[in-house]
Amino acid sequence: MKIKISVAGVLVLLLAACSSQSPAPVEEHEVTTRVRVPASQDSAGVQVYSLQNPAVKQLTAQARDAERAGDLEQAGGYLERALRIQPRDPQLLQQMAEIKLQEKDYQQALNFAVRSYDIGPRVGEICSRNWRTIGVAREHLNDSAGATEAETRAGQCMNTRPKGL
Repeated sequence: MKIKISVAGVLVLLLAACSSQSPAPVEEHEVTTRVRVPASQDSAGVQVYSLQNPAVKQLTAQARDAERAGDLEQAGGYLERALRIQPRDPQLLQQMAEIKLQEKDYQQALNFAVRSYDIGPRVGEICSRNWRTIGVAREHLNDSAGATEAETRAGQCMNTRPKGL
């Protein structure tokens, strides 16, 4: 049995083999650029974090890994399990709010962020992330006045020492 290959066919195969492109860069998520980075940059003041048991820490790490891999559904599942263990943990509630924000479930993102703020610290990065998430969610829910108010409140979460002290 003879196989006949044309010159054009060989060229197509060679070009296909040589054109291995690197994948396009992953676009920054809105939650990263509008919630996490600004809150982190402003977090020079007092920080308050809740204590977490080892199981919650492990589930949180797994949720972070799943989120980085782009599996938001899996990340949400890990956080749901963690919330069954510690349902009043403001950090977990905020992480879930950020997952919901990425899933474009803006009402749920708003609900989780408000719950986190209600039971969480009134200063520091978690507070700022709460209000920034609330602002983004309200913006997407067509509440521009609420979004503006939330951005203002986010700036009030930073409790830094006055200069010169």
